[in-house]
Amino acid sequence: MADKTAQADTPDNDSYRIGDPGAFARNMVKVGAQSQQLLRDFMKRQSAKTGNEPRDPLNLTTTFMELLRSMVADPAVMMEAQFQLWRDYMGLWERTAQRMMGGDAAPVVAPAAGDKRFKDKDWEENQIFDFIKQSYLLTANWMQDTVAKVDGKLDPKSQKRIAFYTKQFADAIAPTNFVLTNPEVLRTTLQSNGENLVKGLHNLLEDLERGEGQLSIRQSADAFTIGENIATAPGKVVFRNALIELLQFDPTTKEVYEKPLLIFPPWINKFYILDLRPENSFIRWAVAQGYTVFVASWVNPDRKLAKKTFEDYMREGIFEALDAVKDATGVAKVNCIGYCIGGTLLSATLAYMAATDDDRVNSATFFAAQADFSEAGDLQVFIDDEQLDSLQQQMEQDGGVLEGRKMGTTFNMLRANDLIWSFVVSNYLLGKAPPPFDLLYWNSDTTRMPEATHLFYLRQFYKNNALSQGKMSFDNVKLDLGKVKIPIYLQSAKEDHIAPFRSVYKSTKLFKGPIRYIIAGSGHIAGVINPPSAKKYQYWTNDKLPPTVEEWQAGAVEHPGSWWGDWDKWLSKLSGKKVPARKPGSGKLKVLGDAPGTYVKVKAA
Repeated sequence: MADKTAQADTPDNDSYRIGDPGAFARNMVKVGAQSQQLLRDFMKRQSAKTGNEPRDPLNLTTTFMELLRSMVADPAVMMEAQFQLWRDYMGLWERTAQRMMGGDAAPVVAPAAGDKRFKDKDWEENQIFDFIKQSYLLTANWMQDTVAKVDGKLDPKSQKRIAFYTKQFADAIAPTNFVLTNPEVLRTTLQSNGENLVKGLHNLLEDLERGEGQLSIRQSADAFTIGENIATAPGKVVFRNALIELLQFDPTTKEVYEKPLLIFPPWINKFYILDLRPENSFIRWAVAQGYTVFVASWVNPDRKLAKKTFEDYMREGIFEALDAVKDATGVAKVNCIGYCIGGTLLSATLAYMAATDDDRVNSATFFAAQADFSEAGDLQVFIDDEQLDSLQQQMEQDGGVLEGRKMGTTFNMLRANDLIWSFVVSNYLLGKAPPPFDLLYWNSDTTRMPEATHLFYLRQFYKNNALSQGKMSFDNVKLDLGKVKIPIYLQSAKEDHIAPFRSVYKSTKLFKGPIRYIIAGSGHIAGVINPPSAKKYQYWTNDKLPPTVEEWQAGAVEHPGSWWGDWDKWLSKLSGKKVPARKPGSGKLKVLGDAPGTYVKVKAA
């Protein structure tokens, strides 16, 4: 009986047999030919390099040399770690032997909650794949735990970078990422006679071609056309300058609030994250609540705009948009929203306006936006002098801009298993085409960054945290967030890796007006784009603002669903009386074209 159980549990069964040996052999020849093409293209690109590229743009050599020196200085820690790993492996071998004999045994280690890599049933039911899974988890956990034990011997920034890249390495070597150690991929390869690998290599070649030699992983099918089935909220372009097109959206109510709503999205991606499809469009929803909605659609900058500064984004972005909204509506005071880096810009601008007695902003809402960057999350691992110098060198070689795909890769690394390796497995190993997904289509529709603006942002906000410390100036005007006394709404998200909720909470101690802070469920995007009709996630509120976010959480109340209604209740009280609905072009501004405009359609490399 034990032998039968063991035989049934091994991969030597019908699920793991070649369907047609001849077809399998022919497909392997195709795979070999395509692989040779990949190698030739790689060698060609390597030989075409100028030799001026940064040798270590991520500054990993110095960081891991520091780790090695710290480990050598304390050999007892390494000896203890090695012994622990050996003991865990002995336990795993014992547990596996029990299963091979037909017995039951509890796993030595299990995937973390939410780890989707090991969802195939054979990771649990098949002895061999169960052993592969557990041996990987033991090793990956051991690597990360060992690195963590060096804590205190390295400076905090180096420690954080080492931990981050150790996890990146552990994720990369997962057995799920390889044909012979992923049961789903192995079954598919044998049953399809290797057709999946042929299709997968074809997908890989297409992605390399689209990225002009750089791997540009497709996360969504190209099933969307801007202005046709995505970014379709009806409206008009009513203003345009070198940095923005200002969109005013058509009203859907007979009356609207007197004070208009002006939104500044992040310029790292495009504005239509707020207008994906009708059912999840924040813009359509806000219009339906009776707000006159304007949105700044940022230009996708080229080399001619490389020297545009952060102050230019304030003057030509926020200030000229405020002037345009006044011309369009006749209302001087406007409620504003800033999302991510758009919110950081809005924070600095509010400090400048407070110092210069400019009261055009009536209230400010921040979606996942930071002003204090002392705990700004994993993006900080990319910020040090060496990396910033390398980035500047790369941008200058590219004509003064950071190409969009490079910024996209950085953000994808923050959730590598979800946004990189899952697509490697699906697109390249299983040979599948990604399904249409509006959020991931938007995620891959990146924009360029002008050199002057982007380097200022990284150095002065992320590296120096100058704004929160009162050490930043625009046009010789010192920026003090403590002078900002307008009503503030701070939205954060529980699983946000880009603007962690702890970091967003720090803004409650910077602004001095009335503040409402909430934590939404999910992350940086889904935590914001969560329409009430979806009935997903939850949010937490607390009318008090204690010294720490942990204290705030202890007294917070959980509410099911979307936080949008809470925000509407807050903003409606600050938006004045109801007036007849305003149509785009009915004020002093002429209509320049239909929404979503022209800037949003410019593609970046």
